[in-house]
Amino acid sequence: MDLKALRREYLRDGLDRANLADDPFEQFERWMAQFLELDLPDPAAMTIATVAPDGQPSQRIVLLKHFDHSGFVFYSNYDSRKAQELVSNPKISLHFPWHVIERQVKICGVAEKISVEESWEYFSSRPKGSQIAAAASPQSRVIDSRAELMHEYERIEQQYQDDNLPLPDNWGGYRVVPNEFEFWQGGAHRLHDRFRYSRKGGGWVVDRLAP
Repeated sequence: MDLKALRREYLRDGLDRANLADDPFEQFERWMAQFLELDLPDPAAMTIATVAPDGQPSQRIVLLKHFDHSGFVFYSNYDSRKAQELVSNPKISLHFPWHVIERQVKICGVAEKISVEESWEYFSSRPKGSQIAAAASPQSRVIDSRAELMHEYERIEQQYQDDNLPLPDNWGGYRVVPNEFEFWQGGAHRLHDRFRYSRKGGGWVVDRLAP
């Protein structure tokens, strides 16, 4: 399959240093708010990348559930591949591919588990079906069939038909504490605008990067 002819120009907007917030969290909030106004699917979807002990990176898409100046929070099974990789190497990268508005955001940092109390607060707010799925799925493990997964789902559903599910011991949240942000805005002739925020002491240094 030859894809060389697939191309488009990025002409929607530009990005200047004068228009950037000094604080990368504020800049991310601005862009997220603008994306939310478009009412497009999955605005909080992000690709996260982790690295195995043998140096092999892997990626998957998860949903951002909260962010503030302390970091970016997502939830996972603590027995999953990404969780096991974070045990040996807590460094992580997040990527928001907002191609429809010709923007991308990359965030690099370190992941740390949030408290059981914070995890429970979110878990208890989920629809019951999602709670059951979290308890039923041995995430990232090999299973024989979907029927096996559904059997476990139905078993838990029946067990807690009239009760609330407890927080699974192997399920909870991570907070990614950033040390670097990159904001990317598409530009004509592939001359994209890229700005990197790097943590320095108690503040941030902003640099323009070549496309």
